[in-house]
Amino acid sequence: MNNTVIRVTNFRKTYGAMVAVDGISFEARRGEIFGLLGPNGAGKTTTLECLEGLRQADGGALDILGVDPGRQPRKLRNLIGVQLQTSGLPADMQVDEAVRFFCAYHDVAPRYDLVSRLGLEAKRRAKYGQLSTGQQRRLALALAVAHKPPVVFLDEPTAGLDVESRTELHALVRELQADGATIVLATHDMAEAEKMSDRVAILLRGKIAATGTPREITATGAGFTKVSARTEQSVLHSNGTGFPGVSRHLIEEDYAVYFSTDPGATVSALLAHIQSRNDPLIDLRVERPSLEERFLEITGRQ
Repeated sequence: MNNTVIRVTNFRKTYGAMVAVDGISFEARRGEIFGLLGPNGAGKTTTLECLEGLRQADGGALDILGVDPGRQPRKLRNLIGVQLQTSGLPADMQVDEAVRFFCAYHDVAPRYDLVSRLGLEAKRRAKYGQLSTGQQRRLALALAVAHKPPVVFLDEPTAGLDVESRTELHALVRELQADGATIVLATHDMAEAEKMSDRVAILLRGKIAATGTPREITATGAGFTKVSARTEQSVLHSNGTGFPGVSRHLIEEDYAVYFSTDPGATVSALLAHIQSRNDPLIDLRVERPSLEERFLEITGRQ
């Protein structure tokens, strides 16, 4: 059984002489959260806009459940839900009116349950322009998923949200995933991408620089393990790369941090050194590289 929901094949988009996206290919599967990552100008927004039917591709092929987004907008309408970074809602439109309008467009009953779920019950009579940035983003998400689309595009969904709202939004996204929705998440928040995404693609200058699960991507980097130690007397602060396997050393707050290709040998030597100096160990952490660190490595190198 083919579980591919979104297929991008040799996709290319230009604006005059500028190549925004240069022949990229990737697939997203049913029930998958697919992260689309990259610095500003990498081609993320252009890719999303073409998949959403807002722009025409200049080369290659785009397919969402057998529908060409650029050529079959009517068929695409109920297949996708889109939460944009900025909404085109009129400032004077009330929250209730927006919900009724969008649900009527998709021929479903008004989803006031989503309004309540996302903490906007008290704002149902408020005008869109009176909402905070976080409230506007929560409303945009409710409107995007009100018709239960099989594909949801989220563009920086948690920007401007407080911790409680972020947690609620993540829970709703997980519920959508559990119901079989495919979610494309474009974000600058690497911690969010690592936590939420099943697979990610990193775009750089219109090309895909890396793709795979967050663990696969972090495993293909320089191979360093981050070893952090904090002691009572900070004896490690004066000891740099003299331990086995260590190529780089820095101080972060009260921690001595080592980047090692042989973490076992590094940790053994660190503990022996600390013990020999009679400096009590307060905390020791051994961590694989984060997606953010790998992202910075890729974008910095290229």
